[in-house]
Amino acid sequence: MDAVLNFLGNISWWMWILIVLLLIAIRDVFQRKHTISHNFPIVGHIRYMFESIGPEIRQYFVANNREELPFNRIERGWIYASAKKQNNYEGFGTDRDIYKHHHMFINNAMMPYKVAENHPNAEDKSFLPCAKVMGEFNKRKRPYRPASIINVSAMSFGSLSAKAVESMNKGVKLAHAYHNTGEGGLSPHHSHGGDVVFHFGTGYFGVRAEDGGFSMEKMVKLVNENPFIRAIEVKLSQGAKPGKGGVLPGKKITPEIAKIRGVEVGKDVLSPPNHKAFSNVPELVDFVEAIAEATGLPVGIKAAIGKLGQWEELADIMKTTGKGPDFITVDGGEGGTGAAPPSFADHVSLPWVYGFADLYKLFQDKGLSERIVFVGSGKLGFPAKAAMAFAMGVDCINVAREAMMSIGCIQAQVCHTNRCPAGVATQSKWLQNGIDPTLKSVRLAQYFKTFRKEFIEITHAAGYEHPCQFNMKDVVMNVDDHHLSKNLDIAYDYQKTPVPFDGMKSLQECEYLGGK
Repeated sequence: MDAVLNFLGNISWWMWILIVLLLIAIRDVFQRKHTISHNFPIVGHIRYMFESIGPEIRQYFVANNREELPFNRIERGWIYASAKKQNNYEGFGTDRDIYKHHHMFINNAMMPYKVAENHPNAEDKSFLPCAKVMGEFNKRKRPYRPASIINVSAMSFGSLSAKAVESMNKGVKLAHAYHNTGEGGLSPHHSHGGDVVFHFGTGYFGVRAEDGGFSMEKMVKLVNENPFIRAIEVKLSQGAKPGKGGVLPGKKITPEIAKIRGVEVGKDVLSPPNHKAFSNVPELVDFVEAIAEATGLPVGIKAAIGKLGQWEELADIMKTTGKGPDFITVDGGEGGTGAAPPSFADHVSLPWVYGFADLYKLFQDKGLSERIVFVGSGKLGFPAKAAMAFAMGVDCINVAREAMMSIGCIQAQVCHTNRCPAGVATQSKWLQNGIDPTLKSVRLAQYFKTFRKEFIEITHAAGYEHPCQFNMKDVVMNVDDHHLSKNLDIAYDYQKTPVPFDGMKSLQECEYLGGK
């Protein structure tokens, strides 16, 4: 034994490197799993290494400022700077191609809106609540006016880490916004004082009966025990994977998540594409009304838009009966998700502008656009894009990936692997430790406040007091040159229904205003 130890001890460090490389080469030659490694021992590993860091190389060294998707460097930089209260201005003029197809322009007024000394925005430059009240038309027992026109979209605990969810909930409390739970159920991390919209899908997590269906008893109990739940949203589909249901990889299922969702630790959770609680449009309306009656809360539906036949049926029932959802959240096909097949994410459902325009026109033609609060979701977390959305008929917007970036997401696009380097979309305790909810909550709140402040400034530049006053003629979209550029009303063939608005002061004094 001593002789062996002496022999090993006499081997120099560079010989150990050669021995390790030789062992790797032998292993490469005799394995058949990876062709490149077999054909090119040792060297082949360099290819896999560069492939694994390819997105980072492109992100930081190769792609230009406006080139990346889903969010380019300029967009990410604006969110980061806004969240940190840093300089988010741009110098030397825009570097966008302003003649590009689909580039939009907001028509400014000759004389901008003047803010009076006693105006709410003179006191708070980011005060911007929703102009409509959820549940007002249907006379729900507990109507709700969102205190912010920008809010956190449906992202569940499980898809996101505990500290990310906690940061967002504390952040929306500071910003007087609301926090959509996503379909993973209400967790302790959603319970730090922010307004909550409880969202559920086909898995009914949090309100799940023993047979896997919906439990009204659990829903009523949940609402009664958590008065910060201000509205309920039923997910029919989402933009990144419409008609497929949710997917939460088993790697992300911790004992805590399993308990909240009522599932097994370590096993993939596949929400079915269809609901058990209803199977057609009349049953959906009855389901919505039953929840609203039992809880007293406004109830809405969320969906990505494709075929319009069943939506028309819904509109006809709502017009005939005076019943139906209090709000409709329209998700765009460009929406994000923690995990989805590329075939769904790339090709199924319409982009937001097309889907929303089709749906809004349909409900407007039936005379229903005034009674519904329309919520937009799909890369709308930038003031100019929000102005376009409001001109088209939106009353509120929800943001997901923009909110994630405000608390540190770097767009690594590995949400589905449980290896998120920023600790936002992972259940790894080590990676989550990089998130300080006290700091990150302030950053999310600051992003929301900066967004609202700049959106108000754009609104005033257009001559209006509130974004609800935007109309389709206020935004122009490039089709070709200026002779072919079109106002939104011509591009999408409808006029937005005017939103009743009696001044920002009336919104500030509304008894149903959230964030209190």
